[in-house]
Amino acid sequence: MTATPAPHGAAGTRIADDLRRSILAGEFEPGARIRQEDLADRHGASRLPVREALRMLEGEGLVTLVANTGAWVSRLSLAECEEMYQIRERIEPLLLRYNVPLLSEGQIDELDRLAAAMEATDDLEEFIGLDREFHLSSYAVAETSVLGDTVLQLWNRTQHYRRAFMRVRGSDDRSVHFEHHLLVSALRRRDAEDAERVLTGHIRRTRLELARHPEVFSD
Repeated sequence: MTATPAPHGAAGTRIADDLRRSILAGEFEPGARIRQEDLADRHGASRLPVREALRMLEGEGLVTLVANTGAWVSRLSLAECEEMYQIRERIEPLLLRYNVPLLSEGQIDELDRLAAAMEATDDLEEFIGLDREFHLSSYAVAETSVLGDTVLQLWNRTQHYRRAFMRVRGSDDRSVHFEHHLLVSALRRRDAEDAERVLTGHIRRTRLELARHPEVFSD
């Protein structure tokens, strides 16, 4: 028999889901104060599920909690973002390798569709959402004890800066679309080495281009 979750546990998850969507959508800027009383009023909840929600998002890298002080949307310096992209260059290709033999043809077809949709859209927010779905979907099949959660946290923590960078540069970058299609092709061939190579270069190029736009990290 499965135990029924405590009411405040379900409320905490609901609040975390809503706040996560808002942060990843750019509705909160990095460093913005998150007021527990505002979240409680918005969701008709007590402080307990709000605190649970904030702890969940702290674990995902989206929120920074300071004891006896409050909660803020996590922010990064250029050096911190550079370090996280360096980590991503090394561990995301490994996570992709775990997934290569497990992705179904239908899942690869969906990645192909997402790549085509990114190429077709002129809407920045749509592109960012499709890009996130594309990459995280390619990692979603293999079960890992640490790697998958670590990659998700790195994506969450760098999401705002990728959005700000895309606003500066724009989404109409043919090399980005070419790399997405190359990645799908490697997955269809079940060529893990080529898939890793393409993904490593894809992440590295973004890291180098971000470094050329320090204004993205300005207050």
